[in-house]
Amino acid sequence: MSDLEIQAGLGRSPRTSPSHRFGVAEVLAGLFGLFLITAALFPALVAPGDPLGIDPLSAFQTPSPAHWFGTDESGRDIYTRVSHGTGSSLLIGTLATMIGLGLGLVLGTLAGMLGPVVDFTVNRFLEVLFAFPGLLLALLFILIFGPGVATATVAVGLATAPGYARIIRGQLILVRSSAFVEAATVLGRSPGRILVRHVLPNALAPLFVLGTLGIGQAIVWASALSYLGLGAAPPAAEWGAMLAAGRTYIGSAWWMSFFPGLFIVLTAVSATALGRGIERRMRHA
Repeated sequence: MSDLEIQAGLGRSPRTSPSHRFGVAEVLAGLFGLFLITAALFPALVAPGDPLGIDPLSAFQTPSPAHWFGTDESGRDIYTRVSHGTGSSLLIGTLATMIGLGLGLVLGTLAGMLGPVVDFTVNRFLEVLFAFPGLLLALLFILIFGPGVATATVAVGLATAPGYARIIRGQLILVRSSAFVEAATVLGRSPGRILVRHVLPNALAPLFVLGTLGIGQAIVWASALSYLGLGAAPPAAEWGAMLAAGRTYIGSAWWMSFFPGLFIVLTAVSATALGRGIERRMRHA
């Protein structure tokens, strides 16, 4: 009996996937995501100006047809800066999510596959990490290794790793106890082959969804660190750094903080909407 037959015939009953239309939220999230990807890869296409170019005579202009998001204290166009900052913000969020998922995968696999002693040890370690709020854990890492974009990216990744590890561990334990894995064991498949051909492909399928959801969270956390002066620093065209620069003028030039903050929120909401949509479709696949 082949590995495919084990999974299809013994572990799972075939299901018919109902047809699902994309909801309004998913369509809007997809369109906004498309804009973000375009802005990240081709910033000059959506905002041809120079994000660092100053024009003191145009300082503190309110949003208008000439400057859609207004200008800052140096006359820099906020729309241009927000658009050009998309690439750095998405890169930080993506790298932080990859670091968190990678560490979570290692810890979760150790806990879920190497027996009760290792499982107990890893779980106690994860509980210690869970005792610290994620952002506080990131701050502790930055306190040790110093501020900066690279440090903030790694710090956010480390802070999100325990949550990913707990989810991956649960998935591995669930799949390991399924009927098709038991059938493969009875048929004499080696533990390594069972792990590679049956357990990991089925347990790690939700990682794509976790990654999509995690990017939004990572961008929010990285922006918060930049806002506190621990990540990207002004005048960098990065959303958190722009928030930090605008807080001084929040009473007289609200648009300096509003539009970078709006993009952070919309990115997190869009990533969540897309992740939930993918999760629903995978569940009914």
